[in-house]
Amino acid sequence: MPKLRAKDLSKRGWPKRPAGLAVTVMNKSFKRETGAWRDATLANLLAHPDSFIDDENWKGVALELGGRSPQEVESITYPEPRKSPGEFRIFKSKAGVAPNAVQQLYDAMRLPIAVAGALMPDAHYGYGLPIGGVLATENAVIPYGVGVDIGCRMCLSVYDLPGDLADNDQSRLAGILRSETAFGLNKHKRANDHAVLADEAFLYLPTAKKLLGKAAKQLGSSGGGNHFVEFGRVDLPENNAFDRPAGSYLALLSHSGSRGMGAALATYYTDLAMKECRLPKQLKSLAWLDVRKDSGAEYWAAMTLAGDYASACHDDIHARIGKSLGEKAIVRIENHHNFAWKDKLPDGRNVIVHRKGATPAAKGELGIIPGSMADPGFIVRGLGNPASLNSASHGAGRQLSRSEAKNSISGSALKALLKKRNVHLIGGGLDEAPGAYKNIREVMAGQTELVEVLGEFHPRVVRMA
Repeated sequence: MPKLRAKDLSKRGWPKRPAGLAVTVMNKSFKRETGAWRDATLANLLAHPDSFIDDENWKGVALELGGRSPQEVESITYPEPRKSPGEFRIFKSKAGVAPNAVQQLYDAMRLPIAVAGALMPDAHYGYGLPIGGVLATENAVIPYGVGVDIGCRMCLSVYDLPGDLADNDQSRLAGILRSETAFGLNKHKRANDHAVLADEAFLYLPTAKKLLGKAAKQLGSSGGGNHFVEFGRVDLPENNAFDRPAGSYLALLSHSGSRGMGAALATYYTDLAMKECRLPKQLKSLAWLDVRKDSGAEYWAAMTLAGDYASACHDDIHARIGKSLGEKAIVRIENHHNFAWKDKLPDGRNVIVHRKGATPAAKGELGIIPGSMADPGFIVRGLGNPASLNSASHGAGRQLSRSEAKNSISGSALKALLKKRNVHLIGGGLDEAPGAYKNIREVMAGQTELVEVLGEFHPRVVRMA
């Protein structure tokens, strides 16, 4: 087998010193082993150094990686969860909120750092916090409370063009989406550029510096799953908030986040949080970082960078499509979720508010809450309700898991529904069919205390992964 080098391990995320030690051990004692055995052993060592602490060959490497002996692990003092959580408000739609989502927020509210919480009417089970969960903490940020797709957001551009183009000019609009959008592992043929790529955080955050190349390649693209770019019709009433004549306008709505960069940052800092904050097994995904310490401050900078990058992706998407249309937006609305904000409670306490799949809805704050590929979305203005920690839903919320949707919704039924509602779909799948989601009008009815509706968006030409 070829000799292993420290720089080979550095590319796999190994810190410099343990990488050098691991190479020495591997080349001295295991040079006859297969490449597959080497790769598996090194990956397991990096992920689980505790398991190698008693191995005479690997003990030194494991210690450098932060491994602890079974006795040390046994003696670790866990942050003591409260016996019962503080009160939190559940905003329900007609479909209700799944019990496992309620249990997740219940568990989060037992953390000693938890101050307040709320569940939005689109809430359903997630990792760490439930999707649609809001949690305020003191001096702590929970990477899984933010989520893997850091800074995921909605962005709406409304054009001074008649809304019936979304119904009558679908072939041209579909062509624009095919040429000007990319999803999943695909990227644009030409190089992308944006001021965010020159952000100094890429220089002083080692974790982000390694991801700059990937971020540059994926700029302006969208993720898989429920992410989309779609043309539709926006209906604005008389005396609307945008001082536009009442009527119907062509609009573009996009939903995507921080792509591979955000996912890599989330994974790295989640692992770090789990090492620094060793919680009981059932709560370990809620491990936090203290924002007063270097690790917490570093995550905060990485989260902020990922959010700025997600916004830059939408900038790029809307700029290219606007250029293809030959139009500039007359209204632009953007709001994000999967993020944490520094805020103050009515009693004056400074807190960090996590919104995992929940939209900021401070008094007067604009947002867009979409439905599904064939259901309307809503332009909203926040009412600033302290019971929801100034939050609202980020969408309709799933009522079927992806596997349940694939097993219970037929392709012919989806095609019939799309035809009935005059929706042209590019990509997408049964796991994103409208039936997989709660009724968006019922969800909106469950949050009349949180937002007021300013207008509606009706999707007509939809592109997904």
